[in-house]
Amino acid sequence: MAITRSRNGLEVLLDAGRTVFHQGRDRVQDALARSKVYRATYYELSMLTDRDLSDLGIPRSDIRRLALEAAYGS
Repeated sequence: MAITRSRNGLEVLLDAGRTVFHQGRDRVQDALARSKVYRATYYELSMLTDRDLSDLGIPRSDIRRLALEAAYGS
């Protein structure tokens, strides 16, 4: 035997509010994680010497672009 429970409008509204809140929180957490990847990549590459970058085939002017690609995709 199944037990069902009817939901009033307030419960439906609260559930919708929770969903919106959690989606917003997830977007903020994702943005913070991507920002952390960008900063770490940018810092690591900018700390390399010109010779190290040359060995890797990376011009110093591409560091920002590479960090953006690492964090946000191409």
